Amino acid sequence: MLYDLFILCLVSFAAGFIDAVVGGGGLLQTPAILIVLPQYPVATLFGTVKIPSLSGTAFAAWKYAMDVKLDWKFLIYVAVMAFIGAVLGAHYVTMIDGKLLKPVILVILIVIALYTYFNKTFGVGTAKEMTRLQQLITGFLFGFSIGFYDGLIGPGTGTFFILAFISLMGYDFLKASASAKLINIATNLAAICYFSSTGHILYEYALPMAVFNVGGAFLGTKLAILKGNKFIRAFFLMVVVFAILRFAYDIFLK
Repeated sequence: MLYDLFILCLVSFAAGFIDAVVGGGGLLQTPAILIVLPQYPVATLFGTVKIPSLSGTAFAAWKYAMDVKLDWKFLIYVAVMAFIGAVLGAHYVTMIDGKLLKPVILVILIVIALYTYFNKTFGVGTAKEMTRLQQLITGFLFGFSIGFYDGLIGPGTGTFFILAFISLMGYDFLKASASAKLINIATNLAAICYFSSTGHILYEYALPMAVFNVGGAFLGTKLAILKGNKFIRAFFLMVVVFAILRFAYDIFLK
């Protein structure tokens, strides 16, 4: 158990770092726990990684909130919808075959990577001419949709939220990353509430991993705030490419 825990804690540290910068820490953490602890049900392993994910995300959100100006009222509304979506996604995790969705996600990720690479102004930040009602409707839609994805599949959720805030709300990378962390808190909480109520969390693994995830989040937020949009954009592209390779492996080689 100690060796398994050591490996998972190291992965959790790296996941916390990645998650704090651009999201997508689950792309490391989720497959790692599936490989290291294959004797447990998938739902139990999904529930377990939500504890470290929440810990690192909450820490990163707190650090960002001190340095980045955020629209708190709007984010709370989006978070509520994301929470509802995540609960539903967690509920259906044993009923819907995630393999059916992975090819669609792979195509979306490839489009995102190409668009981000060739559009040099993507993530710079451009004001969107939207009424408050339009903002709320847009936030409700992407909050619920991505929240549902988080509860159902999970990896890459933070990256999808960042993409939504940039492309739909006109945020720059730094503000989008900070905003995504606050919404991710809601989706992680929703999943934890559901999985803990059904006994699907291994706390002996989850709690030590949470400590290391926070350590990674501390380093990630510090670098992101210090280096700004250019650094986050490069890291975003790297994580999206990694996600493409991960989903391609799941689809074609497994």
